[in-house]
Amino acid sequence: MIPRYARPEMTAIWEPATKFRIWYEIEAHACDAQADLGVIPRENAEAVWKAKDVEFDVARIDEIEAVTKHDVIAFLTHLAEIIGNDAARFVHQGMTSSDVLDTTLNIQLVRAADILLVDLDKVLAALKQRAYEHKDTVRIGRSHGIHAEPTTMGLTFARFYAEMDRNRNRLEKARWEIATGAISGAVGTFANIDPAVEEHVCAKLGLRPEPISTQVIPRDRHAMFFATLGVIASSIENIAIEIRHMQRTEVLEAEEFFSKGQKGSSAMPHKRNPVLTENLTGLARLVRMTVIPAMENVALWHERDISHSSVERGIGPDATVTLDFALNRLAGVIEKLVVYPETMRENMDKFKGLVMSQRVLLALTQAGVSREDAYRLVQRNAMKVWERGADFREELLADDEVRAALSEADINEKFDLGYHTKHVDTIFARVFGSQKD
Repeated sequence: MIPRYARPEMTAIWEPATKFRIWYEIEAHACDAQADLGVIPRENAEAVWKAKDVEFDVARIDEIEAVTKHDVIAFLTHLAEIIGNDAARFVHQGMTSSDVLDTTLNIQLVRAADILLVDLDKVLAALKQRAYEHKDTVRIGRSHGIHAEPTTMGLTFARFYAEMDRNRNRLEKARWEIATGAISGAVGTFANIDPAVEEHVCAKLGLRPEPISTQVIPRDRHAMFFATLGVIASSIENIAIEIRHMQRTEVLEAEEFFSKGQKGSSAMPHKRNPVLTENLTGLARLVRMTVIPAMENVALWHERDISHSSVERGIGPDATVTLDFALNRLAGVIEKLVVYPETMRENMDKFKGLVMSQRVLLALTQAGVSREDAYRLVQRNAMKVWERGADFREELLADDEVRAALSEADINEKFDLGYHTKHVDTIFARVFGSQKD
């Protein structure tokens, strides 16, 4: 996580001050629940809340931790300095460090997910707008990077919309799965703390009680969360790669917006490079880099070890901050993307009707020609287009074997572009519903 690829709202979730504030709220709510159960005096629970408007001294906590070598104890010591030792006497009653650490991490991930869901909505809105704008903008579809058959730019945007919509659904589920808390004490048996305390704390903090924890909240939840972020990152790269392809000089069907005063190269003043989408490809790699460590965190020793802790201190902020930045950058790229319909048409016509080969193949089979012979007839005329720039339709019209099965009108009809776009509305209805808005 570096400032260049970070936005303040997401970064704030991972600031030490935010973490300590959550720790404090967990402890204070736990004290309330303990007082309700008669385990601790009510006045002690109320005294803890005297620190609710206090800004915890991060430097002081670090100073204490340098001696204790334990972050939670350092925080509790600092809290006692604020509210007094007598008031703090029952703080952390029956709890263990993981109760605080794991519940806090899940709160942070839930908050991060909420921001990412808003980010995805921005991307979806941009994709939908551009899809309708270019619903009927015909461009060539490519398979293996080679001209295939006509499609539309709107369908390209719609395809990415559907993918990101699936990602949004995945993230909602991942958010739900990670939204648990545990206040179950050492080894998770509730021996020294009533389960009612966990229920109270989770309710106050918008979580569900973890059904069973071993002192540690099961890390399969986190693995699923980070895997979902990795899938979203891959989808970002999927879109970025398409835009980077379209901006190639030999293609130039679309390009990133090039602002006034922007420079493309330190050496070549003519350059307009797809720097934003190249950046998105790189950021996607960073997010996906966190998935494997999250998977490896699932296997912990017995009721607890802390091999996952150092990993999560890194991947938690890194994955969410980077993905937040990438999604916002992607939304901006899509909103401002410059599209060139004329170039799309020129590219499609580069091989003079060659992309209509399947229609001719099918017409020949429907006219009684075997598929093997039909393929041979179409391919031999197609190769003339590839090899010497011939006109595909003219070659077909001059081929006696083809003409024995198809009339001139039959052949000409197979070059109607409308044939390839006739179901665009059907696809749009499947993706966006029956209405645009």
